Amino acid sequence: MKNKIFSKIDQLAPEILEISDYIFDNPELAFQEYKAVDVLTAYLQKNSFTVDKGLGSLPTAFRAVYQHGSGGPSIGLLCEYDALAELGHGCAHHMQGPSILAAATALKADLVDKPFQLVIYGTPAEEGGGGKIIMLKEGYLKDIDIALMMHGGPATQTDKKSLAATSVKVTFYGHSAHAALKPESGRSALDALLLTFQGVEFLREHVLEDTRMHYTVVEAGGPCNVVPAKAVGSFSLRSYNSLYLKAVEERFKKVVMGAAMMTETTYEIETEKTLESKIPVYKLNDLLMANAQLVDAPSIRPAREKTGSTDFGNVMNIVPGSCIRVAFVDEDASSHSLDFVKEGKTQNGHNAVITAAKILAGTVYDILAKPELLTEIKQEFCQRRKEMSKI
Repeated sequence: MKNKIFSKIDQLAPEILEISDYIFDNPELAFQEYKAVDVLTAYLQKNSFTVDKGLGSLPTAFRAVYQHGSGGPSIGLLCEYDALAELGHGCAHHMQGPSILAAATALKADLVDKPFQLVIYGTPAEEGGGGKIIMLKEGYLKDIDIALMMHGGPATQTDKKSLAATSVKVTFYGHSAHAALKPESGRSALDALLLTFQGVEFLREHVLEDTRMHYTVVEAGGPCNVVPAKAVGSFSLRSYNSLYLKAVEERFKKVVMGAAMMTETTYEIETEKTLESKIPVYKLNDLLMANAQLVDAPSIRPAREKTGSTDFGNVMNIVPGSCIRVAFVDEDASSHSLDFVKEGKTQNGHNAVITAAKILAGTVYDILAKPELLTEIKQEFCQRRKEMSKI
C-alpha cells in the first residue's frame, strides 16, 4: 500500500513542483500571502477537499478537509508559505504547502479502508508574525489529533526540542533638557535603556545555561546634545522550558523597574509575542525517521539538539506533533540565508518536496493502519507535557 501511495506522489510531482516554483517566484511577506493561498487552495478544491479561506482575523489562513467515513482520527497537516523581507524564500517555506498537497492527495486516493479525516491548515506569518498563535487564540488547530509538518534543511532529521521565546518592547520616558546648559533638569530615557542592557548582562550569570537573552535599540532619543525624553528597546528572552522562561521574564521586569528607579524615568513593557517550547514525542519522531529511511531520504542525521523558536511550538503544546526536515542544501548552510534561496528551485529542492511528501504520507498511513500507534503517541505526549510543567 505504501508503494502505491509513493507511486501516486511521483505521478503528482510535475504539478506539485510547478506550484512550489510559483510560490518561490512570488515571495510574499507575513499576512500578505494571497498568491500562495490562492494556488494551494485551488489545487485542494480541484481534488475534492472542502476549503475555507480566511479564518478568523487572518485572510491568508485556510482550512481544507477530506472526510473518509465517520469517526476515526483527525490528522492535521500544517504548512507555512511566508517569505523573508529582501531575501525571499530563504527559509524554504515555498516547499511546505506543495509537499502537504502531494501527501494529502495521495492518501485520499489510496488508503486503508478505515474512517479518518485529513485536515490541512494553511498557517500564515511564521516569520515574526506568529500566525499559529493567533489561530490558536481564535479556536483553530484544536480539532486535530496530531499535527505534522515538513521543512527544508541541511539534513533529514526531526527536532528534540525548541526554544520558547518572548519578544518584549520596552519604552522609557524621561524629561528632555539641554545636555550642556541644563543637564541637571533632564532625566535620560536612554540612560534607563542602557542600564537595562547592563542589567541583562549581569542576569546572564544567574540563569540556567540554556537561557538566551538578546536586545537592540529601536529608538535612541535624538541628538547627542539633548537629554533623551524617550528611548525604546527590543528584547528577546528564550529558554527550552516555557515555564522557566516565565520566571526569567519576571526577573527581567525587575531589571527594567530598577533602571527606571535609578534614572527617575517611567516605563512601559509590551509583550509582543510568546512562542512556546515544543513538547517532543519521540515515538512520532521515530516513525517519521523510519519512513525517511524507507524512501532513502538524503543526509539522514540524528534529531537536532540545538534549535531556534517557532510558533509550531505553540501547537505542539496542545496536540502531539512533529516536523520532518529534509535535506536540500549543504550541511553547513543555515536557514534565512542565500544558500536556501539558491537551492530553492534546483533538483535538490524539488527532491525535498517530493521526499517529504512520501515521508509524511507513509507516517500517516502507519498511524491509520495501526490505531495503537496514535494511542501510544498521545500517551507519550501527555507524559512529556507533565514532565515539562516542572522547572
